[in-house]
Order: sequence, then structure tokens, then C-alpha cells
Amino acid sequence: MVTANGDKKDGVQVLSRKDFVSDQEVRWCPGCGDYSILAQTQKVMPELGIPRENIVFISGIGCSSRLPYYMDTYGMHSIHGRAPTIASGLKASRPELSVWVVTGDGDALSIGGNHLLHVLRRNIDLQIILHNNQIYGLTKGQYSPTSELGKRTKSSPVGTIDAPLHPLTVALGAEATFVARTVDVDPHHMVGVLERAYQHHGSAFCEVYQNCNIYNDGAFADFTAKEVRADRMLFLEHGKPMIFGKERNKGIRINGLQPEVVEIGVDGITEADLLVHDETRPDPTIAFMLSRMSYPDFPVPIGVIRAVQRPTYDDLMTAQIEHAVAVEGEGDLRTLFTEGDTWVVE
Repeated sequence: MVTANGDKKDGVQVLSRKDFVSDQEVRWCPGCGDYSILAQTQKVMPELGIPRENIVFISGIGCSSRLPYYMDTYGMHSIHGRAPTIASGLKASRPELSVWVVTGDGDALSIGGNHLLHVLRRNIDLQIILHNNQIYGLTKGQYSPTSELGKRTKSSPVGTIDAPLHPLTVALGAEATFVARTVDVDPHHMVGVLERAYQHHGSAFCEVYQNCNIYNDGAFADFTAKEVRADRMLFLEHGKPMIFGKERNKGIRINGLQPEVVEIGVDGITEADLLVHDETRPDPTIAFMLSRMSYPDFPVPIGVIRAVQRPTYDDLMTAQIEHAVAVEGEGDLRTLFTEGDTWVVE
């Protein structure tokens, strides 16, 4: 198989990042975190070894939802909140495709909340990337479902009185089998999370903390800035104790039913006392705990929070169809249309 550039290796298609860069002008505000997400998405695609014609990006409405224009793959810029619905239909009818949903905190968690819940509970085999900037950017600065309590915006001039949604908690509550978080200012980490999302068989939900430098600049800087990141973020690694800090001397342990921050070497505390991250734990209790940890009380967890396996909707549907054909034989549309209750209108 040959690429657009004529390159091949051992008869297998060889792609690079530039093969996934479309000819469309990127129209985001200069400095927007979406540029980083786009760059890492384009970077990771050739590593997956999938022909471009087998990759589809589907989005709803919002700043994040322009991303399909900038990917040289198939794609669809759909309607507000309905990207998961369209992606579900595509994956069910074309299971061989790699289907990616691109959405934002407003698109996915307000008008699209119902659709997000059901694609996750059904465990349809696709990847959902949620850009979370805690604001409505495209419509010019109203508070979103993830904006913090008391946030002053154009639509909440004296502070929002809505309790914010926690995207990872919502995903876990919908029985998502893969839940992860990354940040726009750590490209290497983001690439790793996107790769893991693709490798997962089932619905993969990834939240990306993304800076909106026009309407919510610095929303995550208190813990994502390079100079404080080590002390204020918890990089999760499966099978390893939850350690953080520049000196790697802080950790998370369970005290009763609550997590707490401890310092290794103080009061006899050792690594053995710390909580060990297990992303494959069937019970989601610890994952729920991690999804709600936030700065300044705790370091902010990033990485894969949960990765478990259960049958996917598409696999179960295919099995049902194959069983029905084996028992009843191939269907016939004419027979279907004329059987049962019919009427003749004179």
C-alpha cells in the first residue's frame, strides 16, 4: 500500500503527521489550547497504523467542534450535542472504522448530556475527546456546565449559582469502561492518553483541560503551570503508588473512607502506606474518588483513571444479527413491508 507521498515500508502504508493536516485554515484564537489538542491528534494518528479512509472525526457545535475540518480524514461537523448519536450509528453500521467524537464541556454536558450518557453506557467502540475550558467560548463567554460555583461571566454577572458537573464523575456514573484526563500544556502526556484511548475496546472517554485564553484565561494554571505542576498534579500509573511532588515525597493514602495527602518519611509513613493505582479495578469506588479530587485540597489526577472490559454494543448487536440470520434466514424487505397489519386506502 502506498501513501500520498509514495512511501511504503514492508508493503504497509507509511503515514506521517503532515498526511493528517488538511488544507483548511485553522480558525481558533491565537494561543487557544485547541491548537495543542489538534497537533497531538495529528501526531498520534500515523502511530495507529490505520488508513486515513478508515478514520472519521465527528463533532457537534463549539470551538472544539471545528477540529474535523483540520484533519485530513473523513469527518462530520454535526449539530449541537448530537455527535455521539451520529457516531453510534456510523460505528454500528461500519464497525471496521475508527470513529472519534470531538466535543466540548458545553456541547457534551448541556444539550448533549443525554446522548453522552447513553453512548457510554452502551459501550460503543469509539473515542470521545472532551475539550474542557469551563466556559462557552464560541458564544462569547457564558458560563458552562463545568464552570465553578460563583463564576462571574456574561450570563452570570454576579456569579453562577449552578453546581458544576465533574465530567469524569459523569462518565463513571454512566458506566464508562475507559475514563482518562490529560492537559493541553503537556503534549507528551496527551499523546499517551490518546494512544491508550484508541487501544481500548469500548467507549473511551478522555477529558482534556484546555485553556481559553480569551474568555477564561488561566483557568487551570494554578496546577498545570510548569513550575508548579509536579507539586499540584498526580500523574497516575497503573500498578504504582500514588506519589507526587518535585521531591517525590508526597502521596495519597486512604483514611477511613476518605483520601488524604501525606508526606513520605513523616510519622513513619512509607510508600507501602500509599494507595496503589489500579485502573482495572472492577469496583469504581476509587475511580469516583479520583474523579472528584481537585486543587487546592488535593493534587489533580491525570492519566487513565479506569480501564475495564465488558462487551461492546456493536459486538453484541452483530452477534444478535448473526443469530437471527442463522435461525430465520436472510430477511426480505418486500416481505417485511407487506406482512402484519396492512391497509388498502381506496
